[in-house]
Amino acid sequence: MKKLILITGVAGFIGSSVANRFIKEGFHVVGVDNLSSGKTKNIPKEVDFIKGDLSKDETINLLPKKCNQIIHLAGQSSGEISFDNPVTDLNKNTVSTLNLINYGIKKGSKRIIYSSSMSVYGESKKRKVNEKDKCEPLSCYGVGKLMSEKYLNIFKKQIPFVSLRLSNVYGPGQDMDNLRQGMLSIYLSQALKNKKIMIKGSLKRRRDFIFIDDVVECCFRSSTFNSPLNQIINVGTGTSTEVKKLIDMILKKIPGTTYYLLKPTKGDQNLIVGDNTLLKSKLKIKKFINLEHGLELFLSSL
Repeated sequence: MKKLILITGVAGFIGSSVANRFIKEGFHVVGVDNLSSGKTKNIPKEVDFIKGDLSKDETINLLPKKCNQIIHLAGQSSGEISFDNPVTDLNKNTVSTLNLINYGIKKGSKRIIYSSSMSVYGESKKRKVNEKDKCEPLSCYGVGKLMSEKYLNIFKKQIPFVSLRLSNVYGPGQDMDNLRQGMLSIYLSQALKNKKIMIKGSLKRRRDFIFIDDVVECCFRSSTFNSPLNQIINVGTGTSTEVKKLIDMILKKIPGTTYYLLKPTKGDQNLIVGDNTLLKSKLKIKKFINLEHGLELFLSSL
């Protein structure tokens, strides 16, 4: 019998990529998505798909009677969008997590892997933040992610967890039509379509951009290694990149492109780069795809 793994957000950029990896590794994947942002075309054909909202009991009741592990990647994933309707954001990012924790406990799941975010830290003055640093999120999205982590910690004796605080993920499969989610894909999409990039905020902001394949590897190892259990882990390359440098890379690869600046979005962070020492220790990942190579791979896939 193949081990059954439940992957939420399976129609999304990260969820579909993670599902493909687990299928290749011989797992039976059941996927859930409400298709509010994900697309059915992204869902691998081998996935047993359930359409539904995980903040609703009726969707939870459709989930498998047995489930070895849960990888929770579903949710609203934009700080900017979270201000549009904070209650909706709370349901998508926190109530859904509580429902899955309860489900996993009842079904005897061995662990739950949670897709958190570097947004939980808020505005950092440190060159790199680590997992023990104080969290003061600036967006409703960040608050929801942080609260989900705290709920996971409360129930860790009944269902162990791994919380992955993701940096800025990019790569093939990302939604190029969504201009409110994913800094790199937003800039790249505008450059390709209009040869003009709208930048909300300072060019001096710093981020850590991590390629999708590296994130998938982190998810897989979090599922199969015991070392990360009940840990909160920064997921990033550990490389700090100024927005201006990213823009220069895009301008070089797409000649004739220009850019202009607007005021920052509400809740945006100026500096957020994570110390990935714990990641390297617990998941044994030493090398990451650098930004220039990752950008080339992304462009070649379009």
